[in-house]
Amino acid sequence: MKIDYPKQYHLLAGIPILVRTVRAFLNNSHIKRIVVVVPADWITETSTLFDRYTVNVPHLAIVAGGSRRQDSVQAGLKALLTFADDTDIVLVHDGARPLIRGDVIDRCYLAALENGAAIAAVPVKDTLKRGDETGRITATIDRTSLWQAQTPQAVRKELLAQAFLHNGDAEVTDEASLLEKAGIPVILVEGAETNIKITRPEDLLLAEKILQQHLQPDLRIGHGYDAHRFAEDRALVLGGITVPHSHGLAGHSDADVLTHALCDALLGALGVGDIGLHFPDSEAQFAGIYSIRLLEQVIGLADAQGFRIANADITVVCQAPRLAPYLDQMRDLLGRTCHIDRKFLNIKATTTEKMGFTGRNEGISCHAVVLLQSYPDATPP
Repeated sequence: MKIDYPKQYHLLAGIPILVRTVRAFLNNSHIKRIVVVVPADWITETSTLFDRYTVNVPHLAIVAGGSRRQDSVQAGLKALLTFADDTDIVLVHDGARPLIRGDVIDRCYLAALENGAAIAAVPVKDTLKRGDETGRITATIDRTSLWQAQTPQAVRKELLAQAFLHNGDAEVTDEASLLEKAGIPVILVEGAETNIKITRPEDLLLAEKILQQHLQPDLRIGHGYDAHRFAEDRALVLGGITVPHSHGLAGHSDADVLTHALCDALLGALGVGDIGLHFPDSEAQFAGIYSIRLLEQVIGLADAQGFRIANADITVVCQAPRLAPYLDQMRDLLGRTCHIDRKFLNIKATTTEKMGFTGRNEGISCHAVVLLQSYPDATPP
């Protein structure tokens, strides 16, 4: 793990840690609003990241944190209070704990609802030693009643506000400590050994192993086909690139037959219909649209379901023009649009030896096959 940017933005099985963490809460029925607290100079980057992975929802806010943990939590609480007055339970969770399970969130919420405040924790299993400044053991600690604190840490909104009012300046390591100083009881609930906090490179490797062992990728195959006839006074757009030619292709959009076939293959793999269903030619908003914009929306659907392209193979069928000089540009553009390296996206061009409608220079057709893979965002049981 590099140290040139915050750890929550590093990738875990292809998805940023922070995105995985937020998605776990978006998928929980008890969660109505989410406030993400990040360093001030990472707000724009975080918003862009959430747009890319389609985790923006109406009740999600991104705010700047402070120099201490409690400063960041307090900033998040203030932002949360601006949504509405019906928030009862507040759950505070580390953005670098992406493997949080839904049942742990449920237990914390229900315990706080009943008792006022609760935290996820696991019993200490290892023998604990106390040492002096020389490294010599001075005592063995009884671990019988010791717990290792995790997050979420859940508390009634008014109790958390009360704790900040009376002890907001105190140096604490978590919200439970702040509540304890205010004399507010906190209940321990069962956490999970897999609910690790990623702080070191080896933690990231461990999290990857947990996902690999318990969450097998879901593979989907899709096939797309499209064809458009040639038309005068139209630009010829293929794979988002304008190719010099005497004719373009007729269509409601820019008639990018290559991009349309790729969209159809993706939609087919996702099992959500075809390009005509999502972008009907009866709607004016799609008239003349650059088809790369349509592909961006289709990729957004794939991201929302946790899928990404493992491989795509595309074959363009036309007698003319000669496409070989433009294939690399197409791969570069489509790769960026699909958030994959161009090496996972292959484009071929062929003719039909002057047979059929493409051989007679009446138009262009295209076939696309994609393999999608998914690494579910839920934590293993």
